[in-house]
Amino acid sequence: MKPPPMRVLSRADVLAAGGADFAAAVADVTTVLRFMRSGDAVMCPEAVLPFGHDRRSNAYALPARVASPFDAIGVKWAVHQHHDEDVAPGVASMTLINDLSSGRLRAVVESALLTVVRTAAVSALALRTLMPSTLQKVTILGAGAQARGHLEMLYALFPGVRTISIWNRTRKRVEHMLANVTRPSHVEVDAFDSIADAVDGADAVLCCTASPKPLLDSWAVRGGRMILQIGYHEVSFAAIAASEVITCDLWGEFRQTSAKSLFQMHRAGQFPQERLSADLSAAVLDGWRPRSGASVYFSSFGLNAFDIAIAARVTAAAETKSLGLRYDALGTTSGGSQ
Repeated sequence: MKPPPMRVLSRADVLAAGGADFAAAVADVTTVLRFMRSGDAVMCPEAVLPFGHDRRSNAYALPARVASPFDAIGVKWAVHQHHDEDVAPGVASMTLINDLSSGRLRAVVESALLTVVRTAAVSALALRTLMPSTLQKVTILGAGAQARGHLEMLYALFPGVRTISIWNRTRKRVEHMLANVTRPSHVEVDAFDSIADAVDGADAVLCCTASPKPLLDSWAVRGGRMILQIGYHEVSFAAIAASEVITCDLWGEFRQTSAKSLFQMHRAGQFPQERLSADLSAAVLDGWRPRSGASVYFSSFGLNAFDIAIAARVTAAAETKSLGLRYDALGTTSGGSQ
């Protein structure tokens, strides 16, 4: 019997298959958190291959498997190329999705966009479960792909947000981002030249930069505010230490190698594991909550299993809609985005 064809899904195919659906991604992440607890989702430690002159330039291989309804085993391959602090990182990312039951290669999926959507979905869950106050004013640091994805996520999933303040090293990038994202009429968005001015009065601060040096120090920590570190090293050890509640998506073995601020702090002997208040599964699955009015820090690492689950859902939708280039067992090509 002839096996089903393998698909190659472009960015356009991914979008047509629902890859930019933040609500669906939140549901995927929630399911995977439950699967990780039951053993139905398993990850291996990422493999990191440095290259270039900037320490942020790395290639990553991130394997995982997730049970039905995803029924997938796969690996995301991502190459992050950094040039300097004023140039956005170039990210090339593809995900291989195999059928978990048979091992058959189902798809090669362009996944730079899916990485952004996955990360924003994790942030959405953190905001829903760990915010110590009502979320009305948000600050976004950065104006790259992650910043744009988080802006779109806030528009899509948080109708209660009324004000968004944005800071980036260059105002032009902020203006470009805002010109390409449709703003709901009830949301006021302002750009700032000063980080302190952008953060002033914010209920949540979303750090979406590739900065190798902290942008936020202990002055940014206050009761009722949540600081989410999504990027590289934007939050100082002092700011983390000053936070009453310290959380992350997962306290895993990657703490021994990750350049995220929290894990750097841990390796420096300044953050014992016992100081961690909760991880995302405790908040989402067990209902753990910080006290009202606490200062909260959340470190988002990005888990392999989330990537594979979202790419598997997109692959299934692409198969249903006949999207992408299709290759049969003999290498014959057919199809393509319409």
